[in-house]
Amino acid sequence: ILDLNALRKLEYACFDKDAWPFLDLLAVLSFPEVIRLKAVDDNQMIGFVAGDSRSSDGFAWIATIGIHPRYQRRGIGRALLRACEDQMKVSRIKLTVRMSNHGAIALYEHGGYQITDIWKAYYNDGEDGVVMEKVK
Repeated sequence: ILDLNALRKLEYACFDKDAWPFLDLLAVLSFPEVIRLKAVDDNQMIGFVAGDSRSSDGFAWIATIGIHPRYQRRGIGRALLRACEDQMKVSRIKLTVRMSNHGAIALYEHGGYQITDIWKAYYNDGEDGVVMEKVK
């Protein structure tokens, strides 16, 4: 919960129109079953990943992952994603990404994710969400 303000700043820097509301950020920082990892540079949060590892359906979700735009393309996202996956105790992991986010899709494909579904008008502005899955 100490990271709430830093996470809010990072969310708006990374996602702008898709930034999570205050209560969602509070939840992701306080729910005990959520895996939370951050990347820090010069005492500033520059990256964050949260994974919901409840495996009642046999898979876990990467709930959010974001790297500040000034720090992207340096391997930080890949490292956070891999570290989160390593803490998940399931063999199947899913995530959702904007169809237009080609950089993130390439990152996930390089990490072993495959497109499994398209959720029509998933995002607030009507853009489709690409569902991707990795089997460890």
